[in-house]
Amino acid sequence: MTLVRVERPADGVARLVLARPEKRNAQSPELLYELDGRLLEATNDASVRVIVLAADGPDFSSGHDLHAGFYVPCDPVATMGGHLDAGGVEGHYAFECESYLGLSRRWRDLPKPTIAQVQGRTIAGGLMLVWPMDIVVAAEDATFADPVTAFGVNGVEYFTHLWEVGHRKAKEMLFTGDSISAPDAQRLGMVNQVVPAADLEAATLDLAVRIAQRPAFGLRLAKESVNRSLDAQGQSVALDSALALHNLGHAANLARHGELAPTDGAAAIRAASRRTS
Repeated sequence: MTLVRVERPADGVARLVLARPEKRNAQSPELLYELDGRLLEATNDASVRVIVLAADGPDFSSGHDLHAGFYVPCDPVATMGGHLDAGGVEGHYAFECESYLGLSRRWRDLPKPTIAQVQGRTIAGGLMLVWPMDIVVAAEDATFADPVTAFGVNGVEYFTHLWEVGHRKAKEMLFTGDSISAPDAQRLGMVNQVVPAADLEAATLDLAVRIAQRPAFGLRLAKESVNRSLDAQGQSVALDSALALHNLGHAANLARHGELAPTDGAAAIRAASRRTS
């Protein structure tokens, strides 16, 4: 079963489409690594100048598929994979270093321009697909939320909230679990363009085609310059620190509740999502 569809809507543009709409594009390990493989193929294809990440269905992504389990379905690609088979928090930390933070970092540094085409809800782990992309085009109905403090952890594993929305809004977002609307996300600098839902695909493709007309090496150098500037601000170190704190939360949950992510947290997140949908 194909979980990520590949389309070529214009010269120089590859569009990768999350194709699990019946699960609101929840991210199983298989989906994440299929997406990584498709991104690698597009990166190695000289005819592709710009990559668009889109999604089928009403929502971009509902986050990690907690029912799918935590395992790497292939050889590790983002880390050396040490201790993935260890039990408890040790093994889970290795998994998150590889499959969550590791993949998101790998995608952020992909040497071609990337655009996220976002509609509907993007919840928790869904942000880890959007935020590594270079540009975000959102439908007017799009919302963005990281409600996972309900699980007793600090936030999603790719912890770039500060750079996406600023430190005040990041704290509000994390403390309340409330969604940010597409217009507010644009005002805060997280989203580049907000367009009517009916125009989302066309507006994203128009932008991709315009970018694809520029010299590929110039685009690569511009992207690396911005990403290195983020790291000079401390983003890379902050990501490592936040992931360590995230797994401290998992360890506390395991000691107190016997599970890494208490099920009552998932119920609270689902209830909040229904209220804001």
